[in-house]
Amino acid sequence: MPLRLDAGDPGFAAAFDALVNARREADPDVSDSVRETIVRVRAEGDTALAELTARFDGFDLDALGWSISAEQCAKAFANLAAPLREALETAARRIAAYHAKQRPLDDQWTDNEGVQLGYRWGAVEAAGIYVPGGQAAYPSSLLMNAIPAKVAGVDRIVMMSPTPGGALNPVVLAAAHVAGVTEIWRVGGAQAIAALAYGTERIRRVDVITGPGNAWVAEAKRQVYGVVGIDMVAGPSEIVVVADGDNDHDWIAADLLSQAEHDETSQSILFTDDPDFADAVAGAVERQLGQISTGARATRSWEDNGAIITVASLLEAMPLVDRLAPEHLELAVDNPKPLFDAVRHAGSVFMGRMTPEAMGDYLAGPNHVLPTGRRARFSSGLSVLDFMKRTSVIQLDKPAMALLGPAAVALAEAEGLPAHAASVAKRLKND
Repeated sequence: MPLRLDAGDPGFAAAFDALVNARREADPDVSDSVRETIVRVRAEGDTALAELTARFDGFDLDALGWSISAEQCAKAFANLAAPLREALETAARRIAAYHAKQRPLDDQWTDNEGVQLGYRWGAVEAAGIYVPGGQAAYPSSLLMNAIPAKVAGVDRIVMMSPTPGGALNPVVLAAAHVAGVTEIWRVGGAQAIAALAYGTERIRRVDVITGPGNAWVAEAKRQVYGVVGIDMVAGPSEIVVVADGDNDHDWIAADLLSQAEHDETSQSILFTDDPDFADAVAGAVERQLGQISTGARATRSWEDNGAIITVASLLEAMPLVDRLAPEHLELAVDNPKPLFDAVRHAGSVFMGRMTPEAMGDYLAGPNHVLPTGRRARFSSGLSVLDFMKRTSVIQLDKPAMALLGPAAVALAEAEGLPAHAASVAKRLKND
């Protein structure tokens, strides 16, 4: 059974502390294995990729082909049923429109001392996006990673996706067509991340790697960070729903299960000020678990990591929500703004009764790649900025150097850096 807590109980503080600090992330000893894989890919290149693909994905890259062509993706799109084609196009259009608003502007100005200052934004040259294969093949994730890179102006987008047993997922290929991704390699796992970071004979290295994956992929991204940029090291999915008793309990139950079905380590938490509603939601979850094809893993997630918490008022729940810093936060009330104004830490917030988190997963517009594991305290969801960098611009003329140079010399001398001081002082002497 999921955890049941009441904020008014004497032992609540300790129980809630345990909930906040519980470690849900899968914890296999993957670090050494990943390190060995990275070392091998750096040393052996394509030979390592071929052997590891045969071992873990069960097919021969040389026999079936290393890459997937743009023509294959276009054919997959054409063969989809019209409603699904339209859904992919709608999602792509909305994701692109939202992320276009994130593009920063260049700026340049002259300050009061006559120094010309500014900054210029530019996209990285190449980005790698990892798209899981097999059962966890999500075309929506492809759109959410590739489209912001396109909007940012990245020249080359490289998609890495395993194809277990050699099988291709037609909806993923169709999504690649819609997103305009044309360089696709049939390689997965930590070896794919290593290839993106360091390059092989076939695969040129990239500057940034984004996209979800299993524990080995996440660990590989962590280990190559610094050689390349990464979006984040993401953990299991999570949702917090804050709901009053005027909601339909079946709706809220479905919202909780929308994250529980991702993985056994996912987490779903309900805050409500209505104990009867809490009971109704708990009953609805149990009924729905028997009705969905993902019921086995959703049941494990709900029983091991789920929680229903009753509070005296929903505003009282907001500091508790902040401590959880959830990936997804639903505020299922008529007027969600006061609750939204009271919360500080959340990856993405879904306002009102008619905004289930699942809309954000697919086509609301904002990115669904979000910080997990309380990382929303200090990080944000994937955006156009993850594929861009800012270059500062500085220009002094003689009057500006004469005005500011002596201070620079004084600071350089104080730091014991005579060459720094001289590079300024010599210019002052020429005035």
